Amino acid sequence: MVDQGETGVSPYLTTREVADLLRVKERKVYDLAASGEIPHRRITGKLLFPRSELLAWIEGPEHAATAARPPVLTGSHDPLLDWAVRDSDCGLAILLNGSSEGLDRFLSGQAALCGLHLRDEDGWNVGTVRARAPRDCVLIGWAKRQRGLLLSPAAAKKINAISDLKGRRVALRQPGAGATALFDRLLAEAGLRPEDLEPAPGLARTESDAAAEVAAGQAEAAMGLSTLARPFNLEFLPLVEERFDLLIDRRAYFTEEIQRLLRFARRPALARKAEAMGGYDLSVMEEVRWLSP
Repeated sequence: MVDQGETGVSPYLTTREVADLLRVKERKVYDLAASGEIPHRRITGKLLFPRSELLAWIEGPEHAATAARPPVLTGSHDPLLDWAVRDSDCGLAILLNGSSEGLDRFLSGQAALCGLHLRDEDGWNVGTVRARAPRDCVLIGWAKRQRGLLLSPAAAKKINAISDLKGRRVALRQPGAGATALFDRLLAEAGLRPEDLEPAPGLARTESDAAAEVAAGQAEAAMGLSTLARPFNLEFLPLVEERFDLLIDRRAYFTEEIQRLLRFARRPALARKAEAMGGYDLSVMEEVRWLSP
């Protein structure tokens, strides 16, 4: 068994793992090793493939000088993902700045992966990412989530639709957040403008911040996730089921930090946590949603 060290992710890949990565049969991997075309080690008769050397080989010499992305998760906030990053001890830093700004940071090479929930013509995220034409990355599913209005118990008796928010005190998210874009669209469909609302002081920059504003009495309502209604003793009015996806740099995908997070996400503990939190459908996790050319 290959030593995985303190990180839990082996610096070496097996023949089967390399075959999966290259989308070829194991026999082809043996042939590449025999001809010396692929970096490998033979230890006690077993073939092992150094992860870092293999990734450099895949990228080719034209990418040799490309700076590695920092192990940073940027973009939108997801409570389950936030928990998974911390509990997996994967080593990723978290920079929560909303889907749009996070995507900008990702495309400029400032992060290894980005959380997104942007409504577009293709449903969620795919059309937006495709339009930006990023190179060498993959968009994979994380979860489907229930999004709607988080309401104070008193407000829940009077608010039954988006149109009922007129004149109400509402906690707003920052410009560029996926929740803001969706909220503005739903307001317009209901015949309302942002000016028709009474904004709460400041901006809620995470899903938890939005729920906390309502729970503290700073707002009567906020666009939020159903998973946060119970812990903040709020009512929830469902509006849409959205997709939360992860855009991941192809080279960074195989780094220890991201592999450790994904391995943790496949464990029963994450499914149990999602069930306890409520509002999550994990059937789409790791589904390839879009692959760059």
